[in-house]
Amino acid sequence: MNNYQYRTATHDDIEQLRQLSLLAYGQFQSILGNENWEMMKANKNDSTFLNLLKIAKCFVCEYENEIIGMAFLIPRGNPSSIFKKEWCYIRLVGVHPRYEGKGIGRKLTQMCIDIAKALGEETIALHTSEFQNAARHIYESMGFVKLKDLDPIFGKQYYLYTLQLK
Repeated sequence: MNNYQYRTATHDDIEQLRQLSLLAYGQFQSILGNENWEMMKANKNDSTFLNLLKIAKCFVCEYENEIIGMAFLIPRGNPSSIFKKEWCYIRLVGVHPRYEGKGIGRKLTQMCIDIAKALGEETIALHTSEFQNAARHIYESMGFVKLKDLDPIFGKQYYLYTLQLK
């Protein structure tokens, strides 16, 4: 039996969230190449997480007082170049590489779906990439459907997925 604890993140977690994002996404550095990794890494700063926590609900998984998983749910009304204003969407799902394959990413994604349903959201979206095979498998097994291919981000193919909640 694991001792994973799930909870909502607070501002006190920003540094751990930032560190986790560097570990979780850093495993793709060789796939992205140094230049693209440096651009991605630059986006993983304290202000990114501070701004996300202002609008999003962030769920985390802890093990022995260390955050080892995270997922952000951004409510509808926060459009981006990828996401419509009518959609809520999931961002920055990340799991510490030591804990991958233990259902943490799936559980955090399900927590986002559950709260989106409770809030009356109709569509939940996310984007993922060609090199995130495990994530795509999880999302597709949970009912997300690829809506379209996106323009390359960090030199790689990304995809937009949605799940109808109503």
